[in-house]
Amino acid sequence: MRKLGQLWRLVRESHAQPLAGAPSAPPIINDGQTSITFIGHSSFLIQTAGKALLIDPVFATRLIVLRRQRRPGIRIADLPPIDAVLLTHAHMDHLNRPSLRAITREMRRRGLATPVAIVSTGVEDLVQDLGFSRIETLQWWQSAQLGEDSQPASLKPRLIDLAAGNSRHQNASSAAITITATPARHWGARMFNDTHRGFGGYVIASASGPTIYHSGDTAYFNGFTEIGRRLRPEIALLPIGAYFPDSYRSVHTSPEEAFRAFIDLKAEVMIPMHYGTFRLGREPMDEPLPRLLNAASHAGLSHSVEPLTEGQSWTSASSKAVERDGTA
Repeated sequence: MRKLGQLWRLVRESHAQPLAGAPSAPPIINDGQTSITFIGHSSFLIQTAGKALLIDPVFATRLIVLRRQRRPGIRIADLPPIDAVLLTHAHMDHLNRPSLRAITREMRRRGLATPVAIVSTGVEDLVQDLGFSRIETLQWWQSAQLGEDSQPASLKPRLIDLAAGNSRHQNASSAAITITATPARHWGARMFNDTHRGFGGYVIASASGPTIYHSGDTAYFNGFTEIGRRLRPEIALLPIGAYFPDSYRSVHTSPEEAFRAFIDLKAEVMIPMHYGTFRLGREPMDEPLPRLLNAASHAGLSHSVEPLTEGQSWTSASSKAVERDGTA
């Protein structure tokens, strides 16, 4: 009864204010550039090495009864052709079936091949009827490779168990992009009794762009150091919300813990996520980002944190110059 009361309070509060924000068109990038566009919550559009990928795309206004607080930063109709959709785990704020079905329908409407879905083991049944061209499952440290042909149908997954110590250049191999599943400290059940479902994050590596890590949902754990050692991510997308009450930190990082994870990874840029969109924790909605920026300031690394509003993009040229495009 206590938990039901907490849930009802979150639902009621989620409807208290009108939706904020407005969508923007995703950037058109040049050869040699990588663009990371924040859609909202943990959803991103990543354009790199001639490919376009979505991670945990949620465009829905409501998760059953819980309403989002800010509009998605991109409209599905404005997406570029999508090569692959990466889903970190089965929770409804990360795997939204209506959004996924709308993405595949939009690609078919344009006469394009539908994307491949890449999921954790045990999640494939949740997406098998949504129109993806293929579903690939990855366990931790396994990889799938996207071929060099620029068409979405060219995705050529090849499972590779990574040995400890592999560098990102080895991981990238001769393929355009290598996607590696990474460990996390979270849980994967969508309901209550389907505890067989996997969870984790992904590292996206290519020879022509920066290596990008999306952690999925996770608590702080020693695995960040191992991920940094094995895969050497340069850009880290890390969650900073839903950490209060303190019991939530068994599966989510606080802003300070997320920054500590960034240090463990030895990455160059941190882009925060998992805050400001859905009321999932009891901390104030506007608290996580200032706490993160304060932690970065105390460490003398304020320049390393790049918060994005919905629809805003972090763009890196081959020269490593950084721009932020778009407006909320």
